[in-house]
Amino acid sequence: MHQDSKLKMLFYRLSLLIPDTWYLSLKYYKNFGELPNLKYPKTFNEKLQWLKLHDRKPIYTTMVDKYEVKQYVANIIGEKYIIPTLGVWDRAEDINFDSLPNQFVLKATHDSGRVVICKDKTTLNRAEIIKEMRKSLQRNFYAVGREWPYKNVKRRIIAEKYMEDGEQELKDYKLMCFNGKVYCSFVCSERENRLKVTFYDRDWKRLPFKRHYPAAEKDIPKPKQYEKMVCLAEILSKKIPFVRTDFYEINGQLYFGELTFFPGSGVEEFTPKEWDERLGKLIVLHQ
Repeated sequence: MHQDSKLKMLFYRLSLLIPDTWYLSLKYYKNFGELPNLKYPKTFNEKLQWLKLHDRKPIYTTMVDKYEVKQYVANIIGEKYIIPTLGVWDRAEDINFDSLPNQFVLKATHDSGRVVICKDKTTLNRAEIIKEMRKSLQRNFYAVGREWPYKNVKRRIIAEKYMEDGEQELKDYKLMCFNGKVYCSFVCSERENRLKVTFYDRDWKRLPFKRHYPAAEKDIPKPKQYEKMVCLAEILSKKIPFVRTDFYEINGQLYFGELTFFPGSGVEEFTPKEWDERLGKLIVLHQ
């Protein structure tokens, strides 16, 4: 192991010894240049940190597990909204590539951000994919942002059906649910160039703020089944202070994406800054 790698591992192990409150305060300070008010939080980002520390229901672990959440959601809104699972394995070396179709998606059940998209299995470098998935399994996503629901997720590799929407870019619609009500949504687009994140209100009117990423220059059309998305998101977010509920609209059919309790781990800035507090007011905490 190189000296730099050893130092990184040492710092990582030492960071795990830091209590959650201290760690989150330091991480918040690093991103915003000020400490969060964790006793009386006001802003959206402060309240997400508070929820990490105080809202720890065991069902949340199931809700962020990319494999287990499928059955959880299917039991509530129906199997037809679930992207088919093609396989699940405990180790990267166990991935059965021969059993998979020509196109598929691989991801770890406990991780975020690292996804392998295979559009042509005949050109796939299997050794490289195994290496990538091994890295994902080794990553302690809970330790990165102290997002408690991920702490006890069983680490596995899941293969899903590759989804495409004709000639169009596959967009994911992320609905921000506050105490069971959708207040606003955002759309991730232009991922292959520079990611754009564009916010819309409940009536699909563009909102005048950005969060960390630039917004798309052109307006994004309202999805055809937006009202159905809102209905399903509110069913899935009942009695939860805040959760982001993601959907895809593919060839006219809705598919569930994932549930996220702490977008950007609660350390992404708003522009203008006032929107951090405006959205924060919508999260009702039971202190």
